[in-house]
Amino acid sequence: MPVSSVGAATLRAALEAGGEIALVDVREERLFADGHILTASQIALSCLELELSRRAPCRATRLVLCDGGEGLAERAAPVAEALGYHDVVTLDGGMPAWADAGYHVWTGLNVPGKTLGEVVDQTCATPFLEAAEVKARVDAGDDLIILDSRPWDEYTDFNIPGGVDCPGAELAYRVRDLAPDPSTTVIVNCAGRTRSIIGCQSLVNAGVPNPVFALLNGTIGWEQAGLSLEHGADRNHGDVSNKAVAWSAAAAGRLAERSGVESIDHDVLNAWLQESKQKTLYCLDVRSPSEFNAGHLPGSVSAPGGQLVQGADDWIAVRDGRIVLIDDTGVRANMTASWLKQMGHPRVAVLQDALQGVDLETGPVPLPVVPPTVPGVVVSDVLGREGDVTILDLSHSLTFFRGHAAGALWTLRSRLEEALKKLPDNRPIVVMDDRAGALAAYAVADLQRKGRDDASVLASGLDAWRAGGGAVASGLEGMLTAMDDCYHPPAELIDDPAQADRDYIAWEVTLVEQLERDGLLRFSPLT
Repeated sequence: MPVSSVGAATLRAALEAGGEIALVDVREERLFADGHILTASQIALSCLELELSRRAPCRATRLVLCDGGEGLAERAAPVAEALGYHDVVTLDGGMPAWADAGYHVWTGLNVPGKTLGEVVDQTCATPFLEAAEVKARVDAGDDLIILDSRPWDEYTDFNIPGGVDCPGAELAYRVRDLAPDPSTTVIVNCAGRTRSIIGCQSLVNAGVPNPVFALLNGTIGWEQAGLSLEHGADRNHGDVSNKAVAWSAAAAGRLAERSGVESIDHDVLNAWLQESKQKTLYCLDVRSPSEFNAGHLPGSVSAPGGQLVQGADDWIAVRDGRIVLIDDTGVRANMTASWLKQMGHPRVAVLQDALQGVDLETGPVPLPVVPPTVPGVVVSDVLGREGDVTILDLSHSLTFFRGHAAGALWTLRSRLEEALKKLPDNRPIVVMDDRAGALAAYAVADLQRKGRDDASVLASGLDAWRAGGGAVASGLEGMLTAMDDCYHPPAELIDDPAQADRDYIAWEVTLVEQLERDGLLRFSPLT
């Protein structure tokens, strides 16, 4: 049955008119980053079954699938329909048709959030310090604290020497403990610009009495100044005091009110849940992942606030859907909600007393769909037979590059047919991944439909392989297809990492001009 399509002009008019539309680009990350629509959410065809219902939770919402004109959207449409989406169309001609219609094409990832940072910087004149001045102040023994607004895993990889990890949504929540003396200078950094700017401006907007600055261009700016980064640091923000909670609750509440954030109770949320089959509803818990796993509201999804502001399109494919933010005190939810409103999301609410008087769930959220039942094997079934079987790894390419079963081959699920031509015909295929076997199960089902009844899943993954005594290798050997799922390759695969950093900063500072030229979104920073 032919897939319905819409033209570029029709789609543009619908996006400008507002209302619930899930615009999903089904290309791999690198291809998406080479050119896409500003409000598109990228979900590769390779993992559509595992991601789509989280970012577009209402099956009744119109789903518009976009690609590069190569036919991926047409392949994705029946997958979405099988998941229960009732109104699925494709962008006729994909991105080439969008460009031919004269509409702006954006490059990069998480562009709405990063553009917000640049708009805030220009509109609010966010205060900043250059790396050389920060280093001089550190060397002089000035009273200052450097707060790294990135998640823990990014911070421990590299950070400004002496910096303390305090992800974006935690800054206003914890700053009165981290810098109780109002004369202490607070410097906020990230790897580039966005989270430094948003983090610094969060503190300014909250009314922190301290001098507050963003580190210009973050760790990139630090290295460009000829300064060395620290690696493997383990300093974090620590616990929060009652005094800090009281101060930040008042400040965040004022910001949420100024931004037009709605405050709802559990009765309203329950009413919205009853309507969620007809109207999109996101329930996002903005606390840290560890807090979420320790106990969260059933049906909610972990979305740490700092990352949510920068990468809202990684969680939200329907900009006009209802967005309910959740935390334990309201501080992080209100701070995050104020930024989503400034970014132009129209229906943002904070759930009051969100975790009180309700039964909580623990652990990570299970997959939204059950993978197909396919044959499975365990590590002991494969060890010693490596020369007689083909191990096919569908993990993220960076995961494979850093470590994989020795002798394994790698491909993207969306390129499975291409990879299949390169596999030995006479060997059984064992498929593994970094998604607890879920993606591998779909791939085995794909292989079975192509006549490979000798395929099975190794669901236990690389950790079990290593624990069982299996040899582990690293590097590019065994990659059958291009690393198109990776827009930012590791430094060792880049010819000139310093130039790549310069190009990235140069790209960021063009975003405001592009936003004005595109005209698809309008931001409204608090001043």
